Amino acid sequence: MKLKYFSHSAFQITSSGGTTILIDPFLDGNPTSPVKSDSVNADYIILTHAHGDHIGDAFRIAKRCNSTFICTYELANYCKAKGFNAHDMSIGGGHNFDFGRIKFTIAHHGSQTPEGDYAGEAAGVVVTIDNTSIYHAGDTGLFYDMKLIGEMNKIDYMLVPIGDNYTMGISDAIKAVELVQPKIAVPMHYNTFPVIEVEPNEFKMELEEKGINCRIMSFGEEIQI
Repeated sequence: MKLKYFSHSAFQITSSGGTTILIDPFLDGNPTSPVKSDSVNADYIILTHAHGDHIGDAFRIAKRCNSTFICTYELANYCKAKGFNAHDMSIGGGHNFDFGRIKFTIAHHGSQTPEGDYAGEAAGVVVTIDNTSIYHAGDTGLFYDMKLIGEMNKIDYMLVPIGDNYTMGISDAIKAVELVQPKIAVPMHYNTFPVIEVEPNEFKMELEEKGINCRIMSFGEEIQI
């Protein structure tokens, strides 16, 4: 399985069977993304919430690739109303797909469509493929139930926001990782815009002092996991 980071909160997971899954594909309007949406393909697109920097180019990609959306109920209905295929779920619910298992978690954040409509609750997501679990925390503040997420799921990679202002900053993100106890933490949602500029190496050094592995992925980098 491969994990690719486009920057901000946008990732691509490619299963060993060749299924391609995008999470929050904000690319064309993203000043730090090394690629544009026309060069990205997806069988499935997971959306953590409806803000423009997370829906991003999802509709453009889905139209070209005939992708299926996976998201919470209200957001899935929004996608369906736009004419797209969508599998609706709810926070705390899981579902087995042909590529693996998806389970949505809570996230403390808002969720509003670009048109200004309510789109349900923001979420995090645990993606489990071939006995490897990736926890994309979404946009969120720190919450103690992250400890339960780590206890009930063997998290191999935790994709955690560190940019502050709209999400956790570095100190809260470090506590979040301590609660979840993943094998490897990967920082995200930082340095896209001036208001969320932080130094990811500070996050990495503090985690490693606590004995927790951290991988700073370069924008556009793909790793084998």
